Amino acid sequence: MRARKRFGQHFLEPAWVDKVIAAIEPKADDTFLEIGPGRGALTRPLAARAKAVTVYEIDRDLAADLRAAAIPNMWVVEGDFLTAPLEPAIRHPSAIRSPQSAIRVAGNLPYNVASPILFRLAELYASGLPIADATLMLQREVAERLTAAPGTKEYGVLSVLLQHVARLELVLKLPAGAFRPAPKVLSALVRLQFHVPDPPVADLARFEALVRLAFSHRRKTLGNALRRRAADSTSAALAAAGLDGRRRPETLTVAEFARLADVYPQ
Repeated sequence: MRARKRFGQHFLEPAWVDKVIAAIEPKADDTFLEIGPGRGALTRPLAARAKAVTVYEIDRDLAADLRAAAIPNMWVVEGDFLTAPLEPAIRHPSAIRSPQSAIRVAGNLPYNVASPILFRLAELYASGLPIADATLMLQREVAERLTAAPGTKEYGVLSVLLQHVARLELVLKLPAGAFRPAPKVLSALVRLQFHVPDPPVADLARFEALVRLAFSHRRKTLGNALRRRAADSTSAALAAAGLDGRRRPETLTVAEFARLADVYPQ
């Protein structure tokens, strides 16, 4: 089957499948949720090594092919992971046997919706879904933004918001030739281990809004960026947080953003 551009499909070559599986390290008692299984390149070795694999596939033809393949320990959910309910995967007896059992996530994500999927996983963890880890194929540029340190050009909204709720590790870099058809970008495998927000904040929505506002004009100083919304109280909030408004947003740590969010006006 040909890859469909509208779904951002790029299929992993067999030689690289082995490397990705080795990086994931599936165990016999693991339960996996795989996003975007495609032709099942990762699904088959995962299902052979793990207790169960539930796959979310948006392409109905690929979903039908996976069902027809009757891969042992695999359950197919046809639909968009961003909108499809998780209930069938969590409750189905051949997939995740207990809603309390930890889930491992894997996937070769469509690059055009990678960021929304990452935030969806974070939201699911926060809502109580026991995600042990998520090992995901991403565009390398996105992977570098996820793992970026303060003060670098890659550091931004994605870095701060995901580092606030997950430990992130870039575990493998892949060339374009690792896929067919070869994408025009490089790729990387990233592992996320979600945790409660660290440091805690009084209001997660306010924290996210502040981070997005601060980075909405990267060339501006922190003070100038924030004054666009609350000119009268920005200086007071910066002083209360012990921050210099002349700093650039990309120099602030996650902890400094959290401190500022707790004193910034709603």
